[in-house]
Amino acid sequence: MHSNLPIVVGLGEAVWDIFGTERKPGGATANVAYHAAQHGARGVVATRLGTDEAGRALYDYFVSKGLDTSAIQWDADHETGRVTVDMRDPGHPTYVIHEEVAWDHLEPTVALLQLADRADAVCFGSLAQRSPVARQAIQEFIQRTQGLVVFDVNLRQDWYDRDSLEHSLTHCRVAKLNIDELSTVAAELGLASQSERAFARNLQARFPVETVIVTRAERGCFVARHEEIVDLPGESIQLVDAVGAGDAFSAAFIMLSLEGQPLEKTARFANRAGGIVASRSGAMPDVAQDYRQLRAELGL
Repeated sequence: MHSNLPIVVGLGEAVWDIFGTERKPGGATANVAYHAAQHGARGVVATRLGTDEAGRALYDYFVSKGLDTSAIQWDADHETGRVTVDMRDPGHPTYVIHEEVAWDHLEPTVALLQLADRADAVCFGSLAQRSPVARQAIQEFIQRTQGLVVFDVNLRQDWYDRDSLEHSLTHCRVAKLNIDELSTVAAELGLASQSERAFARNLQARFPVETVIVTRAERGCFVARHEEIVDLPGESIQLVDAVGAGDAFSAAFIMLSLEGQPLEKTARFANRAGGIVASRSGAMPDVAQDYRQLRAELGL
């Protein structure tokens, strides 16, 4: 049933987001795969889960949502990833990401690298590269694939370094970060960042990145593709929580990029998609119908 659908891979972490006594599926790259599937793609979760109850439950959830789980690895020695989410500021949640979990041990298996050969797009981040073995798996994948490579910087705590940032930026076509990460990345790489435009220009002068995206939450987004600039205001929404909104943006941007849509339409669609998810609870709400309505509204 998947044969003619674009293959969009979320490569890296899959977790349970813990909100007090409630848990919800999450993990940035798993979120991207989920939202790509909500758009009608073949969303592939490429991660590693523990053989514990949490891992089985997360796997079952992905299956129930129609995600491709063939690239999930199993680990009997490490627990499934967990993230404790602090929602005291719903627009800017903070996270405690538990260490030494299954996705830290993602391996560059033959199956994973064969997936790289088939992928139309892959999204990965810095967090899942915090361990040497997972970093190797991710770097081998992105160096091998001919698909659209999207690096969602996704800085978390202090789990990033200059080497992983530089390698990732050297092997991606699209780099996405939020406004809070811009100054940190600029400082880490020694780039001027007086403005979003200056940052994008300097980043593209050093790395072969075609498109730079800066998301600004309620203030919209900035997108630079070579000399073409799109600067959009935020969406007027009833904010519930911002968890997963950036990942929804990434998935929407990927989908329209694969369709060859103009940059302005692509950015506008992604901006709106992020707003839809921010108006819902959790990173993986049911929004397929919302996305279809949005396409119709924007004439896509």
